[in-house]
Amino acid sequence: MADLNKPVIVLVRPQLGENIGKAARAMLNFGLTEMRLVAPRDGWPNPSAGPAAAGADIVLEQAKVFATTAEAVADCAHVHATTVRKRGVTKPVIGADEAGRQVHTLPGRHAIIFGPERSGLETEDVALARNILTIPINPEFGSLNLAQAVILVAYEWSRIGREIADAGEVLVQPTLEETLPPVPQEELEAMIAHLESLLTPRGYFRPATRAEATRRTLRGLLTKPGWNHLEVRTLRGVLSYLERDRDDPRN
Repeated sequence: MADLNKPVIVLVRPQLGENIGKAARAMLNFGLTEMRLVAPRDGWPNPSAGPAAAGADIVLEQAKVFATTAEAVADCAHVHATTVRKRGVTKPVIGADEAGRQVHTLPGRHAIIFGPERSGLETEDVALARNILTIPINPEFGSLNLAQAVILVAYEWSRIGREIADAGEVLVQPTLEETLPPVPQEELEAMIAHLESLLTPRGYFRPATRAEATRRTLRGLLTKPGWNHLEVRTLRGVLSYLERDRDDPRN
């Protein structure tokens, strides 16, 4: 598994240190070690996490803390949001098996984000993702705890990795080497912010009551294609040209 692409596990606003520790234990069961924490409620480090990790100390010791979800996934080209609800955001919906396959086969870093224990991911968190990762479970009892959700995703990643390794050259795709990898999230965020800065003064996000919904729709549109560096640079150049054209007193 050492040579296979490993996803970053991002816990967004986790509430209990015990749950962080249990999630770390679930990760290390399948060889995942990179954990990122977004604004943990009780701060970090948390003394309750160690005993619950049951020996998965390397995951906790290397865990990084971020103020926002956007910062935590800024260097990732693919973001998968685990949720059972779409929350008004239109995204492709995939299962844990397909997410595992994408991690192994699509170039660029992958982040899988999990929401807080009580409420799950907020709409703003899901809006950062390329797709929604959900697991078909009993519709009459859809309650998974954080560690259970992490271990299901980690298991599928591990299982798909073994499946691909046994497939030999069947899955080799030479044309993939000629394809530029998707940009990290931070470059995509900069492009979206640039576009919004041009649209806002022109009243595009009016009325105010619909502004947030319009921004989410726009973000959903721009996060779907999987832009590469050249595409983002080209579109940013177009936006810069339009910006200069707008400010040119001769127009």
